[in-house]
Amino acid sequence: MNRITARRRVIRLTVGDRPSTREDLLAVEEPLEIRVGGRPLAVTMRTPGHDVDLAAGFLVSEGVITRGEEFRTARYCAGATEEGLNTYNVLDVTLAPGVAPPDPSLERSFYTTSSCGLCGKASIDAVRTQSAYSVADDPLQVDAELLTTFPDTLRAGQAVFEKTGGLHAAALFDGATGRMLVLREDVGRHNAVDKVIGWALTEDRLPLTGTVLMVSGRASFELTQKAMMAGIPVLAAVSAPSSLAAELATEAGMTLVGFLRGGSMVIYSGGERVVETQLALSDGNAA
Repeated sequence: MNRITARRRVIRLTVGDRPSTREDLLAVEEPLEIRVGGRPLAVTMRTPGHDVDLAAGFLVSEGVITRGEEFRTARYCAGATEEGLNTYNVLDVTLAPGVAPPDPSLERSFYTTSSCGLCGKASIDAVRTQSAYSVADDPLQVDAELLTTFPDTLRAGQAVFEKTGGLHAAALFDGATGRMLVLREDVGRHNAVDKVIGWALTEDRLPLTGTVLMVSGRASFELTQKAMMAGIPVLAAVSAPSSLAAELATEAGMTLVGFLRGGSMVIYSGGERVVETQLALSDGNAA
């Protein structure tokens, strides 16, 4: 059964025309309970698929783990219904021996929605998480013209969005070559980013030096923090960042780019990493 999309009968109405009934595809949204060592940690609303990546990335974002060797296994738990069936909506993570379990303060008293991954934080003090990696000294410089190709590459890779129009996406690019390393989709923008980071963890790629994280929507504080936790030096978004996202990026020494569309962009922090190669070459020739 395809759990990423669902079919539903809908009424198509255009003012002045007769209504028509047809079948439409919707992006699936279901809860995922993440457990660590059998103990519930959080519930997030997500699109099923790449759930292990999601759980791994979530643990990186929360500062629980920082390296692939600290993440041992993850398995779906049976018995989620009265009949004892496996709904594939409860995932139990086992950390490597010696890795400290999540601090009880991270446990969320209610679920996180697909639009907000911070909603269950116990206190405002827990929002700013200390990263194991510093992005301030990352020497990456990204050619501006190369950077402008990332949104189209991201959009071309959104297979489920093409069918439903209802998913966010996040993709990781090599900042030097422009090669897309991984792309993930989800109803929650924070989940899409966690899936990308979780993939990097399981591939032993952390910290993600020399990379660019491209997101399909806006750049929130939370997405900026997740990029910082994974050691990503550049975050780019097709829409606007929030004031707190720009503030955090500046503090962390991260490059934050918004309104990356067509051939233009707005750089909110770390502008020294975005270079115009062709302009530099022409200036050099002129000299």
